[in-house]
Amino acid sequence: MTNKSIMTSTWIIATGVIIGLLYFGRDIFAPFALAVFLFLVIEGFAHSIDIRSDLLKRGGSRVFAVLTVLGGFVGFMVLLVQGVAQFGGQASAYEESINALITDLYGVFSLGDAPTLTELIFNESGQKFFGMIANATSRLTGDLVLILVYVAFLFLAQSVWPKKLDRIFPDEDQRERVRGVGQEARKGIEVYLWTQTVISALITALTYVTLLALGVENALFLSALIFILNYIPTIGSIIAALVPPLFALVQPELAEWIPGSPPNDQYIFAGLVFFSVSFWQFSIGNFVQPRMMSDTLNLSALVVLLSLAVWGAIWGIPGMFLSAPLTVLMMIMFAQAKSTYWLAVLLSANGDPASAPLEKAAVIEEGNSNE
Repeated sequence: MTNKSIMTSTWIIATGVIIGLLYFGRDIFAPFALAVFLFLVIEGFAHSIDIRSDLLKRGGSRVFAVLTVLGGFVGFMVLLVQGVAQFGGQASAYEESINALITDLYGVFSLGDAPTLTELIFNESGQKFFGMIANATSRLTGDLVLILVYVAFLFLAQSVWPKKLDRIFPDEDQRERVRGVGQEARKGIEVYLWTQTVISALITALTYVTLLALGVENALFLSALIFILNYIPTIGSIIAALVPPLFALVQPELAEWIPGSPPNDQYIFAGLVFFSVSFWQFSIGNFVQPRMMSDTLNLSALVVLLSLAVWGAIWGIPGMFLSAPLTVLMMIMFAQAKSTYWLAVLLSANGDPASAPLEKAAVIEEGNSNE
């Protein structure tokens, strides 16, 4: 076998081993990855406060950022509990609306006698589906405490990282190169996550006002779901545009201003909600978000979809949330060596990886060979 064949075989085996480790160790790696990116969001927020405020020093801005993020997290959990409680209080009314909708659908497609919601939920397929959702939710809830513990230890450990880096890379030039790559990767992911948070908050605020104006019940809960869904690239925005209309379609009581007569008014109401929510998703996602992000992401649309599918298959829901920043990190790392630079070019949107041009991309590899 030639050297090229041996290298190709090695890359294939190594890739398979890494994917296998990530998949079978997802209960360990996925929460830690979420903790790292939450840590970067907090650090990005603290850095932003530190630049714009003369009152808070670095330590104070970091404490303020931690309290703000934790407050937002607790607030979201409260909204989730209140939303579930409100829907539970109107369970019978929602069930009646859903049964009417199922009857209409079966009549349109001539499917015969329509089942009730209870029959659909408690059949074999329904039990499996809701069982999967319950397992995923309970697993994610159980990981939340572990994620917060990881974040706390990341803050404690970051002060000793420079000393560890000095010991791992005693050569000063090599150490500076590694530090530069690390800072670049951290900055890119930090800016992406922080910008995505601002964009999601803007869409959420506008959607909340719109839902209130239209008379959609539990608008705050639905807006909070939209905020979380917008972190999932592409697919998340589509789901976020569909969730409020689906709830509006089965809302027991409609606003008096809705035109039409039952049951047509329900469909008109859902259509108006869909148009309004989609307007904010489309306009901000296509006009505001590209200007704010600039070349931060630098991933092609095809790569974004593929990364969403791959990371979702490996890590499930956490992988879908982290697919974009993880792929950006991979692109930056691939750009650091000549042997993998072509992968970074394929991942990038414009054919120019964010880290460096080709003649500068292999600094680590060339530095090692010179030694």
